[in-house]
Amino acid sequence: MATKIPVTIITGFLGSGKTTLIRHLLQNNQGRRIAVLVNEFGELGIDGELLKSCQICPEDGNDSDNIFELTNGCLCCTVQEEFLPTMQQLIKRRDSIDCILIETSGLALPKPLVKAFRWHEIRNAATVDAVITVVDCAAVAAGTFASDPEAVEAQRQADDSLEHETPLQELFEDQLACADLVVLNKNDLVDGETKARVEELIKQELPRVVKIVESSEGKLDPSILLGFQAAVEDNLDTRPSHHDTEEEHDHDEDIISTHVILDRAFDPEKLRHQLQTLAQQQEIYRIKGFVAVPNKPMRLVMQGVGTRVEQFYDRPWKPQEARQTRLVFIGRDLNSFEIESQLISLTN
Repeated sequence: MATKIPVTIITGFLGSGKTTLIRHLLQNNQGRRIAVLVNEFGELGIDGELLKSCQICPEDGNDSDNIFELTNGCLCCTVQEEFLPTMQQLIKRRDSIDCILIETSGLALPKPLVKAFRWHEIRNAATVDAVITVVDCAAVAAGTFASDPEAVEAQRQADDSLEHETPLQELFEDQLACADLVVLNKNDLVDGETKARVEELIKQELPRVVKIVESSEGKLDPSILLGFQAAVEDNLDTRPSHHDTEEEHDHDEDIISTHVILDRAFDPEKLRHQLQTLAQQQEIYRIKGFVAVPNKPMRLVMQGVGTRVEQFYDRPWKPQEARQTRLVFIGRDLNSFEIESQLISLTN
């Protein structure tokens, strides 16, 4: 029987750096033929477009043929409708694929996805090599997934009959509980004492011994990320979830995605300042997208977590490509009209 295709699931909180990690892996694939499934939150596929711009072409065709975007809902909620058909396509191509990477959305639980590899349509052809959880060190230190994680934990210990944890905390904990490797990202934004505190918090949430590795801009050797041979789908008992007793889980309905597409260019610094202002005015967890810059032939990528906004140029605009500014906002109770109005009113 043919060897099963190894699948690596990359999970992590919003803006933790999953796409950056995968981009670096694709650009340093060491000859591996890699297919990627990207689960976006919302209709505008920013992460998939970023991966397609890696300009890594396999021997058998265009690199974009190996990038699959699943945008019709959070993958752990749409496993049967979204994931299964795509995996069946990839299984048919198993002779031309060495491994598969799955980038979950920042709101996905990894365990329901892993369970799908027990299905008879998949289990004989693919196996989960490992679950890798990417953690934004600065965001965790700042308590992005809760207003005050330590205070919430103290309240929970004081009264176990009450539910004090936010959905985002549970999500963070579930992603850690399922991990075979934790990648601690964006360490340059915190001092040594803060980093040590975050590492200790992570260790307290891990149900078993799991290695924690540090990463700068996702630059890790592929040998660290691939080749675990963990067969995770057969070893789920040691990976507890808040939703183990539920048939299915419900996400916080107030967390939404909205996007803005504008046929205009922006001064990067003015746009960055406006995005930071919006993040202070509304509960925005994540900003990501592409920006047209006046008199610049390159496409600017902007990515924000809370009020922190990063940027880089990823590639030249294509000759027939519309030089639009496309931004996605993920957060709670977002006012889409206000977001778009403030961006439209911004002058260069």
